This record gives sequence, structure tokens and C-alpha cells, in this order.
Amino acid sequence: MRLRVPAIMKTTAARLSALFLILFALCATVLVFYMSSLSVRMLTTQTQETVAVEAQALARAYQRGGLPSLVRFVGTRSRQPGANLYLIAEPSGRILAGNVEGLEPGVLEVDGWTERPFSYRRYGDTASEDEAANRPSHKAVALVLRLPNQMILLVGRDLGEPEIVRDIVNRSLILAFGMMGVGALLIWFFVGRHALKRIDSVSEASQRIMGGDLTGRLPVTGAGDEFDRLSENLNVMLARIARLNDGLKQVSDNIAHDLKTPLTRLRNRAEAALASADDPAVYRTALEAAISESDQLIRTFNAILMISRLEAGYSAEQTSRVDLAAIVAGVVELYEPVAEEQGVVLEAVVDGEALVSANRELVAQALSNIVDNAIKYTAGHGDAPKVVVSLTPGVPSGFVLEVADNGPGVPDEDKDRVTERFVRLEQSRTQPGSGLGLSLAKAVMEFHRGRLELSGRNPGLSVQMIFPEESRKDEQG
Repeated sequence: MRLRVPAIMKTTAARLSALFLILFALCATVLVFYMSSLSVRMLTTQTQETVAVEAQALARAYQRGGLPSLVRFVGTRSRQPGANLYLIAEPSGRILAGNVEGLEPGVLEVDGWTERPFSYRRYGDTASEDEAANRPSHKAVALVLRLPNQMILLVGRDLGEPEIVRDIVNRSLILAFGMMGVGALLIWFFVGRHALKRIDSVSEASQRIMGGDLTGRLPVTGAGDEFDRLSENLNVMLARIARLNDGLKQVSDNIAHDLKTPLTRLRNRAEAALASADDPAVYRTALEAAISESDQLIRTFNAILMISRLEAGYSAEQTSRVDLAAIVAGVVELYEPVAEEQGVVLEAVVDGEALVSANRELVAQALSNIVDNAIKYTAGHGDAPKVVVSLTPGVPSGFVLEVADNGPGVPDEDKDRVTERFVRLEQSRTQPGSGLGLSLAKAVMEFHRGRLELSGRNPGLSVQMIFPEESRKDEQG
């Protein structure tokens, strides 16, 4: 028949508790025996030393006055309170003097220390025979000496004190062991059960999440222990997975929606070219338009891939010592002809160099996207459309790279949504672009441990690329 293990013993907490309890019981048991044995050995050694000193005193009495002096000395010592065991016997074993009435057979047959504690009966024990039969015998150790006249002298000590000490030590340690065992069980019952309940709640939440509910989170009690730290880290991971999953769904929908138009346009132009007369100029125009549309599609897909890599955190892009002021100057110089063509004033306000640890190409690409958007949406808006690119030290630290315009701006309710992929607030979608510029800029700032912030200027919009203090420390160190 197969032995079934209780369900609670299948848990790691219960197994560890049982293992520690067993280990503790073994250690306590060894400690009990060791302490009791050590105490008895110490008392026995002291007893033997006392008996040896007493034997020397008896030997000196015998040397001074022979057997009569020894008998008187033994009689005197026997009547003292707490006296040792004294016995003088004939060679045949018949007791002549002392305070011992009877001995265990064989004790007087061997000279020297007795090999083991022996039983004896004192003079003056007044208990009845029945009581004596039911009562434990006295135990003692003794030194047996044979006198020159073959008389036998026994000097011993009762072992009542060591046995009492042994009993006290055993009882104390057993009581302590019992109390500690009960305490361990109580701790396991309250603390262990609480830990098991928390593990069960984490398991239930995990099952819901595995079932597809990515909005679920592991419970956090606020105790700040290992379970809370684990739950918090897993919740952060789940939030990131949910955000990436939502981004994937959004990208899929937006790709199907926003890339359908250029693909349709590309097909229509090719079909129109085939339907036209055999005119090389028409074919050439159609091919050039197809190449232009293809280049735009490639740029869109490259931007999508770049955003995905940056958000996933495993981009192969390397950072180095770069000057933000030089990047601002390069981007402004690049877009000055475009701004002038569209009637927009483009200015740069930079106060000295700004060294940070960053990737020059990524920062330049992000700034270019923001400046391009600012020029595109500010052109034709108002009497004096203007875009200002400024670089200032951050508060309290770091650097702030700002692109401010006086265009139509962005409504407050759309400032978070506008940084998502393929989001374009211009519903007619007549303006060129794919809606990935701000998304890429946001991903670039997250890659640099910074942030992208949008705020209104009434009129206009301010887009800030905020580089953290760490980017400056990396270079200063």
C-alpha cells in the first residue's frame, strides 16, 4: 500500500519547517545528553578528589595509632552531618565499623576505585522492608584499601548529588526543548500559513494572467518583504509586456490603415502607366513616382523598426561623448532652407557647449523630426510663423533641448496620444508624414534615460527633450 503524503507537506514552506524542526530536535537532544553527562562527570571527579583526600587522612590516623586510632577516627567522621561513607571490615567481609550497614556483593573484593557505582544501605535507614524494596537503592563510588593486617578500609561518597544535578539538567533542558518546539510550531502555524496564503494569491493571479488577462497584477501587501519586492518587479514586467502588446496591436492596425494609401497610390500609378500610350516619358514619370513612394515606405518601416528596438531596450546603438550644441547647430543649418522656403523663421538659442553621454545620430534624428513637424505645422499659421530651437541647463540638473513654435499647438487631451505611433491629429492627412516622428523622439529619449515633454505656449507648442543628470555625470567622471 502506497503511503500518501499530506497535501501540506508538498509545499516548500512546510518541508523547510519540518526539516528545521527535526534538525533543532536533534541538536537539542545532543545538547541535553552532553550537558547532563558533563555535569555528572564534573561532580564525579570532584567526589573522587574528596574521597582521595579523606583516604589520606585515614591513612595518617592509622599510621599514628594503628587500628584503634583508625576505628575512633572513622566513628567520629561517620557521625558528622553529610559524612562520607566509611567502612572497616574483616578480610572475610564482615563489617566491623563505619556508617554502612550493607553493600552490593563483590565491592570489597577488588582494591582501588570501584569500576562502577554500587548499591549500599546506611545505618539509620528506618523504612520498612516493603518501602525499602520499592525505593531506589543508594548509589555511591568508593576507594577500597587493604591495610597491612589484611583488614579492609572503604571510603566513599554518595552519588545522590550528581544524580539530582543530572535530573535537574535533564528536566530543564527537556522543558526548554518542549517550549522551543511549541514556539517553532506556533511560528510555523502563524507565519508559515501566512506565507502560504500569499503564495496561493500570487499563484491565482498568475493563472489569471496566463489566461490572457494582462491587466491583472500580483498582490502587494505593503509589508516590504521579499514577496512584495518580487510582486512589484513582476508587476513592472507585466506592465511593460502589456504596453508592448498594446503597441504591437496598435502598430498592426495603423500599418494596415496608413500604409494602405501609399500602396494603393503606387498600384494606381503603375496601372495608369501601363494603360497609357507607349510614351517613354510617361513610363519614366511613373517609375520615378513609384521609387519615391517606395522610399517613403522604406523610411516608414525603418522608423518602425528603430522605435521597436529602442523601446525593447536592446538597440545596438552606442553612446559616446557628444555636444548637444553642435547637434542643434547642424540640424538648424540643415532645415534653414526648408523653413525659409515655407516662410518660417528658424532660430537657434545656445549658450555654450553641452556635453552628454548620448548617441549623436539618434539625438539628431529625434531633433530633426521635431523641427520638421514644427516647420510643417507652423507654416502659413499667423503673420510671423517662427520656430526657436534652444538649449539650456536643466532644473535641477541635466540639459533641456526645446523646440518652440507659434503654430496651432496640440490640445491638452491629445498631448499623450500624439507621441503614439501613426497618430496624426490632422484628420484630412493632407500633410506629408507617417505619424512616427514624435514616437521616434520619445523612444530615443527613453533610450537615453530621459523624457519627452509637450506643453502649450498659447499660441504654439513646446517640445522638450530633457536629458537627465546621469548623462552629464557619465562624461564628467
